[in-house]
Amino acid sequence: MTTLVALSAAYGAGGRRIGPALAERLGVPFVDRAIPLDVAGRIDEEAGGDERQGSLFERLLGGFIGMDAGAPTPAASAEDFRRETESELLHKTASEAGVVLGRAAVVVFRHDPHVLRARLTGPPERRTRQAALLAGIDEDEAERRRRRLDHAHAEYLQRFYGAEIDDPTLYHITLDTTLLTPELAVDLLEQAYRAL
Repeated sequence: MTTLVALSAAYGAGGRRIGPALAERLGVPFVDRAIPLDVAGRIDEEAGGDERQGSLFERLLGGFIGMDAGAPTPAASAEDFRRETESELLHKTASEAGVVLGRAAVVVFRHDPHVLRARLTGPPERRTRQAALLAGIDEDEAERRRRRLDHAHAEYLQRFYGAEIDDPTLYHITLDTTLLTPELAVDLLEQAYRAL
């Protein structure tokens, strides 16, 4: 039986704690494909004008080189990049077993009825507080990172997949993980997976 879960986690929602715990519970590999923070910063800096989109695209692709072991080599167009990312993701999950965090896995697998697609999120102010606690940083820095990464994740899905990160049709289940313990979130995700 297929055991594949695609997780989309907002900054401060605990995806890097919940994803591995879920993978361990299900007895499958964990694949972390999150967008690097400094790439998110470049998206944020460049988001202003249409005339800069080419430059933004080149810098975004360039930002993946050397930052994520096993990341696809940057391609010449958004379509090529999307295809390479999907190919890499499908290759990593060729055994049809795993919990995949980020990198548009919820979009890549949206038509596969055997893949549970879940969103981990919560109100921005609570995610900021949770991120500050988890990362051991002050809330001002956590808020800057949250704004940058929220924008970067939304921009990533829109630019490379034409998808909206808040589109409810991308997810079977959405959890406010600023209110739930990681253990309860894993329990709910496991139940949702088994129900699927």
